[in-house]
Amino acid sequence: MKYTKATNYALHIMGYLVRYEGKENLSLQPLASRMDISPTYLSKILTQLVKADLIQSTPGANGGYSLRKKKEDISFLDVIRAIEGSSALFTCEMGDEECCFQKIMAEAENKMESYLQKKTILEAVQSPSVGNTGN
Repeated sequence: MKYTKATNYALHIMGYLVRYEGKENLSLQPLASRMDISPTYLSKILTQLVKADLIQSTPGANGGYSLRKKKEDISFLDVIRAIEGSSALFTCEMGDEECCFQKIMAEAENKMESYLQKKTILEAVQSPSVGNTGN
């Protein structure tokens, strides 16, 4: 199982926005430079986060991106679903009427989703961890 690069970037973007909430709107170009990704690719990720109501976009000279949801309420699962969608990771392709593996895989996914729903971006950026470079 592997998440896309977009999910990786989205988690880091949200971490950055949570860390610097309220200081100023974050504009596209400085964020793209900071994250070392193309503004076009970043814009697509930000659009998905806006559509998921996690962030908002403000046009104009002082515009940019800011949190829409309270930082305490943004979970890992919220961000992952904004980028990856909410379809199951495993679907039985064998055509069995009742696949013996589907139930176990669905249960595992439910446990993982429950865990990720409890873990917030704020909690992650506040906790000192090995390898945390402050990004």
